[in-house]
Amino acid sequence: MALLACVPATALLSAAQEDSRPQITPGERKVPRKKDAGPRAIGLLQLGTNGKTSIVPVAILVNGKFFDATAYKADPVPMALDSGTVYEGERTGNSLGLFTVGSALHANHATNNQPPWIGTGVWHPVGTEPTTKGIKAETTPVGIDNSDAPPRLTRDPNAVNKPPDSAAPPTTDKTPPADSSKASRGSDPDEPPRLNRPTEPAPSAAPSNPPPAGSGDSKSGDSKPETKPETKTETHASTPASDSGASEGNRPRLRRGKPEEIVADEDVPGYSKPGTKSSANQGKLVDTAASKGDVKLVPAISDAFGPDPHSYTFEWIKGEEGDRRQQMSDMAKQEIRAYLTGRAKNAVTAKPARPASAKTPAKGPEPVLENVQMIAYDLWVSNVPVIIFSADAHMPMPPAGAPHSEQDELQYSIVLVAYPDIYSNLRKIYAGVTDKYHLDVTPRLELIDAVDADGDRRGELIFRQTSDQGTGWVIYRATADKLWKMFDSLSPQ
Repeated sequence: MALLACVPATALLSAAQEDSRPQITPGERKVPRKKDAGPRAIGLLQLGTNGKTSIVPVAILVNGKFFDATAYKADPVPMALDSGTVYEGERTGNSLGLFTVGSALHANHATNNQPPWIGTGVWHPVGTEPTTKGIKAETTPVGIDNSDAPPRLTRDPNAVNKPPDSAAPPTTDKTPPADSSKASRGSDPDEPPRLNRPTEPAPSAAPSNPPPAGSGDSKSGDSKPETKPETKTETHASTPASDSGASEGNRPRLRRGKPEEIVADEDVPGYSKPGTKSSANQGKLVDTAASKGDVKLVPAISDAFGPDPHSYTFEWIKGEEGDRRQQMSDMAKQEIRAYLTGRAKNAVTAKPARPASAKTPAKGPEPVLENVQMIAYDLWVSNVPVIIFSADAHMPMPPAGAPHSEQDELQYSIVLVAYPDIYSNLRKIYAGVTDKYHLDVTPRLELIDAVDADGDRRGELIFRQTSDQGTGWVIYRATADKLWKMFDSLSPQ
């Protein structure tokens, strides 16, 4: 019986402990989320051989998603080209300098071969930043002299020695004063009214509106003449600054700096010069842009809270680069031959049936590679090179009198990306071969550089792509199996 009596006591103790525990309702627990560091803009600096620099906005990363920087919050100027936005130019992840946006220019008409927006500003390479002057203490505070008079506050340091307004010589301007109601509203009728400080009339000045005849003397007090104080008219019409939305609370901020002076249109590559075009076209993009050889493209990043630049340069061991170049060249030729074989199979032509006893045709001639470029980046920060090989190719011309096909006259473009595996064998992660008739299937890619597009300290590859839709930009992330597309300006997600 004693044992049975202990059971209820234990159950009561357990029930009391359960009642003392805090009850957690599903959905009330707040899981801490990672705070968004803010937007991150990617652009391309156009460095001219004559020292002129401008920037082309490419993409902007907001809340983990890429958007087209030429259209994101373009009210009316894209947020990536707000005045005072600072971009840091990088070459292979190494800082080259700072570019501060001064103004944004838009194209006259939409074309497929030039960006719709471009930014002008001031470029300060590394080591050429202007020296800032330190703050020096003044011997005597501004507005205080050595006399016994009380101190006086003033904005202009030269205002202490200036005579008062009453002692100023009379002006010879005979222009009648404007109506006070019009002067208080400014030159624009839609502008909100402003308050102007009225000037004190001169002691000897007569009233502007004398009393009408028969209304009695002013001393009688029956009716007094109404005088309106004269107002100072502005010498120039005040134009309200256009609001691009940068001061709104819902507009995120990029890396900000002091707004630089606006660069003249003639100092921007690809822009019209004043006097050469009509006034309506001045300060806008024109079709006569600078050639690619005159302008170098350098990636630029604007991020107020992003990581510091990190170098993605890969250092080759002596003799290794030459071996890898030969391996990549052989692999590129194989890709071109496979491309030509696939095109020949897809061609619809009437071919005679080959007899069973016919031998397999001999191996065709190897393609000729030109303009070969190979560069390796340490994108994964693991001392494993990601090799990008690009070249132009064509088939050798047949001897005189021999029949030749259209393939012998075409120019081909190839981009090959690979990396060495643990067995030191090259593993292909991308191969793109195309010609001018198949840009809709495979665009032509031109490597710009490696850049940390998403701020995770790993490098991505940014290319200029040319397809049947035009020219744009694409950002790829190199993985162990393939190139994963992160952003495409011609095919936004």
